[in-house]
Amino acid sequence: MTATADTRHGAALPESDRAFHVEQHGIDYIPPSERWARPRDLFGMWAGASVQVEYFVYGAILMTTFGFTFGQAVSLIVIGNISFLLLGVCSLQGPDAGTTVFAINRASYGPNGSRLISFFNWITQIGFETEGLILIVGALLVLAIKAGFDPGTPAKVLFILIAVAVQIVLPFLGHATIVKTLRLLIIPFAVLFAVLLGFSVGHAHLHAVAHGAGWPTYMGGLAFTIILSGLGWTECGNDYSRYLPRDASKKAVVGWVFLGTAVPEILIMILGAVVGTFLASGWTSANAFLPLVHQSVIPPWFVVAFLLFAMVQLFAINSLDLYSSGVTLQALGVRVKRYQAVIVDSVIGLGVTIYAVFDSSFNTYLKDFVDIVIIWIAPWVAIYLVDWGMRRWRYVPSELQRTDRGSLYWSTGGIHWPAIVAQVVGMAASMAALFPTFNVPRWMNPITVHTGGADFSVFTGIVAGGIVYAALAWKSVRRQTERQDALLATTGPTGAS
Repeated sequence: MTATADTRHGAALPESDRAFHVEQHGIDYIPPSERWARPRDLFGMWAGASVQVEYFVYGAILMTTFGFTFGQAVSLIVIGNISFLLLGVCSLQGPDAGTTVFAINRASYGPNGSRLISFFNWITQIGFETEGLILIVGALLVLAIKAGFDPGTPAKVLFILIAVAVQIVLPFLGHATIVKTLRLLIIPFAVLFAVLLGFSVGHAHLHAVAHGAGWPTYMGGLAFTIILSGLGWTECGNDYSRYLPRDASKKAVVGWVFLGTAVPEILIMILGAVVGTFLASGWTSANAFLPLVHQSVIPPWFVVAFLLFAMVQLFAINSLDLYSSGVTLQALGVRVKRYQAVIVDSVIGLGVTIYAVFDSSFNTYLKDFVDIVIIWIAPWVAIYLVDWGMRRWRYVPSELQRTDRGSLYWSTGGIHWPAIVAQVVGMAASMAALFPTFNVPRWMNPITVHTGGADFSVFTGIVAGGIVYAALAWKSVRRQTERQDALLATTGPTGAS
């Protein structure tokens, strides 16, 4: 690749790293000369991903499905979105390592052990893509109804095919295109939600729910909010921060990420809760937008505009999930280009979306999916961050690219067993405190059973995974860290000879 005259912040950009060109990088190391981003660029990307309709729907679900009072819903929204600090911290490794999350993950789990966790994340990203596609198809169906057309099965299938085809475009082009597009969407959607607030304020019934839910249900709502906010994005952070220079301010990274995520999402989710106080039915149906069809508070013309804009935004949001699922597929060891992986994942997402649209309500799909993600991601984030700290907050980038026996992070058979054991124990601890939406034997979630249905799964998974890993891994990681420091001292920050 040859550099062009396009430069940003002193980095000469190859043509493939420019917006609306196909990015060639996958999980490979991003050289310093191509690190064009600054911490505040993360704000633009994440803010564009946060001022969006999914969080509006989550806020409405807290009011209508869980049965919280408005005050309870607001407290859950604020507390849950504090978890975006985790996303900020999980974006700090990319500038040093110069690669994606699940290439970095090879340090803590070993090159082969990390494949298991990469598979978990790949399934998770497919799930989030499907969630977005369900909402896009739902918006199309509501628009069809508004136009006087009753869409049957053929129309639904056609809508799904169109949605999948359109959503491929941004992630196929890659990182720079995604960042630029999301940044451009911030102001239009901020205005759109402000207008919706204007229509809603006079009709809100903030005291419609007098007594609300008990503390066990409150804990379930907290788990729901945390996983769909900061915790649910932690496995993607470094996929986008790797374009920052190595010396990027850590405080700036965390601060800009938090400002671009938690603040807008708190506001959008509260708006959803406000709307949920007067549009209380329909949110549990297969189409999350059906409550907007037969109502008189929000003008029909605005509903049409809102849904059209929502689809554009959902396509942009799905691009983050598809991008991360593509590089995760590479980390699994599948020998495909990043943009080829996007196509593979889109085809799989097509099949899952067809199933979800025809065989499940959106609310049921979302709750089941949240439960599954919590079980693996809570212990993983603890292991990942504890390992980073034990390695003195740095890695050898060239060794993260190696998956052979000579890799610094090879351990035993390519598996770092302390991480695998800690992951299993953490998942068991998370399951023991989970209040699942599907049936499980009582012996699998004894903490929940003995606390009257409370859900502590996020906290038990994080604590158990982190403590077990620290106890089992400190000797082996200390030895690797000594070798790591010696290698970096000899070869420089990349570790390349």
